[in-house]
Amino acid sequence: LQFVESGGGLVQPGGSLRLSCTVSGATLADYAIGWFRQAPGKEREGISCVSPQGSSVNYIDSVKGRFTNSKDTANNTAYLQMNNLEPDDTGVYYCALGSCVRFQGKWTADAVHFDFWGQGTQVTVSS
Repeated sequence: LQFVESGGGLVQPGGSLRLSCTVSGATLADYAIGWFRQAPGKEREGISCVSPQGSSVNYIDSVKGRFTNSKDTANNTAYLQMNNLEPDDTGVYYCALGSCVRFQGKWTADAVHFDFWGQGTQVTVSS
């Protein structure tokens, strides 16, 4: 599998970015797409997961209403649209292929359920 992640950069608080994750060697319609981020000095955090057919999307509370996780299966590309960005959103963002495992009605956001990872793209939110 090969991943090409792009779209990261420096943005002011309140701004927007759209991350892209293009995959070759796998069919995105066969996998859930997870987005994770790792802030400096912190552990990797799961932020969103979309089901293989795109019918179900999960978000952690801190990004609900601001981020949109989607996939274009025709182009084998996943997107993370990020609006109203905050300084706490700063970090390296990773896309991953795997499963949106839920427990007691909530997405576990656990990286262990994802087998294939992109290289990451840096997002910095600062004035």
